[in-house]
Amino acid sequence: MMYPEYRPRRLRLREEVRALVRETQLSVNDLIYPLFIRDGKGVREEIASMPGVYRFTVDTVIAEIKACLELGLKAFLLFGIPFQKDEVGSSAFAKEGVVQRAIKAIKDKFPEAVIITDVCLCEYTSHGHCGIIKGGEVDNDLTLEQLAKVAVSHAKAGADWVAPSDMMDGRVARIREALDEAGFPNVAIMSYAVKYCSAFYGPFREAAESAPKFGDRKSYQMDPANSREALREALMDVEEGADIIMVKPAMPYLDIIKMLRDNLHHPIAAYQVSGEYAMIKSASKLGYLEEERVLWESLISIKRAGADLIITYFAKRVAELLTK
Repeated sequence: MMYPEYRPRRLRLREEVRALVRETQLSVNDLIYPLFIRDGKGVREEIASMPGVYRFTVDTVIAEIKACLELGLKAFLLFGIPFQKDEVGSSAFAKEGVVQRAIKAIKDKFPEAVIITDVCLCEYTSHGHCGIIKGGEVDNDLTLEQLAKVAVSHAKAGADWVAPSDMMDGRVARIREALDEAGFPNVAIMSYAVKYCSAFYGPFREAAESAPKFGDRKSYQMDPANSREALREALMDVEEGADIIMVKPAMPYLDIIKMLRDNLHHPIAAYQVSGEYAMIKSASKLGYLEEERVLWESLISIKRAGADLIITYFAKRVAELLTK
């Protein structure tokens, strides 16, 4: 059918009509809010490169969780920043570690909150890498045992999901095995299955104090030039027991999200990372972009590509907009 018989603008003339035929919807139930929890007390400090994003301590994060729950936002991804770091990241699985204490405090106050924990060593190692260093390189298989301990410690504290972000081969299988053996078969795994070695992580490394002290992460995070490898990684994690597959970053890899959506039936999460957030905030501050419209458009594009869940530092702001 062609013009003038077919006039597509008929369905665009009024907001009420546009809303009725809108193909992609964004809901507060699609959002996961990342939170940085540091050791100490009474801290709520803004991160310079991420305006509007804060580091909290266990006592101050409670008010933030409460405010989010009142907006209908109920899923939170926790990152820990400990006082003490060592070569093997032992504070990552300490019974009274910063994330373990945060999980307990949040769950005691708000049992309805869905608590997801980052399972990695980079925030906890003195060298800043995501695994155990042996002979100057990250040792894959030694790292698996540490990651399993971290995941079990989070489950014991009350985490609902664990999210391994290290990109070690075989970590999903080892974590699933460890969780099941420890009596946590219902703790889900949201795997950073497709995590690229991206330049968009810069502000996060400041926020989490996790920049590597030497070298880079190219030997374990994925080459941005590769797409077929992404499908292999995702399929491997599914076979090993991942419940949810994640792509990180999001907007530069919409094609990857779409490819995985076309090939997998598992839920797919996408992480709108710190660099994506910082670019929107910076451009908006300079008057180059309209922040509210751009954040909305960017999140819709991620959802349209096929993501079921979006991890974004804009989550609280979007929840506020959705409740207007």
